[in-house]
Amino acid sequence: MIDSGIQISVVIPLFNEEESLPELSAWIERVMLANNFSYEILFIDDGSKDQSWAVISELSRKNPCIRGFKFVRNYGKTAALQTGFQAVKGQVVITMDADLQDSPDEIPDLYRMITEERYDLVSGWKKKRFDPITKTIPTKIFNAATRSISGVSLHDFNCGLKAYRKEVVQNITIYGEMHRYIPVIAKWNGFGKIGEKVVQHQARKYGYTKFGLERFIFGFLDLLSIAFVNKFGRRPMHLFGSLGTLMFFFGSIIAMWLIFTKIYKIYVSHEPFRNVTENPMFFLALLAITVGSQLFLAGFIGELFVKQSISKTGDYLIAEQAGETNEI
Repeated sequence: MIDSGIQISVVIPLFNEEESLPELSAWIERVMLANNFSYEILFIDDGSKDQSWAVISELSRKNPCIRGFKFVRNYGKTAALQTGFQAVKGQVVITMDADLQDSPDEIPDLYRMITEERYDLVSGWKKKRFDPITKTIPTKIFNAATRSISGVSLHDFNCGLKAYRKEVVQNITIYGEMHRYIPVIAKWNGFGKIGEKVVQHQARKYGYTKFGLERFIFGFLDLLSIAFVNKFGRRPMHLFGSLGTLMFFFGSIIAMWLIFTKIYKIYVSHEPFRNVTENPMFFLALLAITVGSQLFLAGFIGELFVKQSISKTGDYLIAEQAGETNEI
C-alpha cells in the first residue's frame, strides 16, 4: 500500500449541523497547523435536511484537505463512520461528533498515544458531562452492562471522540447501530491494546441532540448480537448443536421413563395405569425431542453456510508474513 503522507484523518458524521460546521472545521485547521500535522477532514452528511451539504461543499472548495460524502437519506451514524473508514488516507484516524461537544484540542494527545504509546485504539472519556440526568443515568447503566458483557474496561463507550490506527478501522466492519461497540469489535478482532483518555465535554452550542432514549434499547440488543456473533459466528453447531442434543436427550429420557413405568405397572405391580398419550409429560417430551432435532439441524445448516462464506485465506487477519509467497 502506498503511503499517502497524511498523518491524521478526521472522520465526522453529521446530521443537520449547518451552524457548527464552519466553526468546527476552522478549529480543526488551527490545531493541525499549530502542530504541523498533515491531515484531511472527512464530513459524512447522513442525509441532512438543512444546508449542511452546501456548507461542506463550500468548505471543501476553500480547503483542499476537506472532503465530503452525502447520503441520499439518513442511514445512521454507523453507516457514516463505516463510509469514512473505507475512505481514509491518514495513518491515524480520529472520529468526533459535529456538534462542537468534542474538542479538537484533544487531537495532538490522541495522536501521540497512537503513534508513541502504540495503542491500537484510544477512546475518549467524558468524565464531566454537560448532559441532562435523563441522558447521563442511562449512559452509566449502558456502560456498566457493556463492560460486564464485553470484558473491555472503558468508562464511556459512546464517546464519539476516538483515535485509531488505520489498520484497525480498515479491518473491522460495523453495521446497524454498532458504532458504540467499535472498541469491543476491535478487541475481538485481535486489536487488544485499547486505551482511554479523559477528554473535555462541552455544552451543545447549536441545535439539539438527534438521539433519544431508544438508542439505549437498540444498543443493548446490538451488544447481544455482537457477543453472539463473536462467540458462535464461526461455530454455530457449538451452540445450536449443544442445545439441540441436550433437549433431545432429556425428551428421550422422559419418553422412555413413561413407557417403562407403564410396562412395569402392567406386568410387575399390576397397578392401574393410563395410556402414555394421556400423560402431559409425554407432550413435554415430544416437544423437547422435536425442538432439539430442529436446533441440531439449524446448527448443521449454519456450519454449511459458514464453510461456504469463508474465503480461501480463511478470512482471518494476518499480522505479519515472512518469506516468499506464490500467488495461485
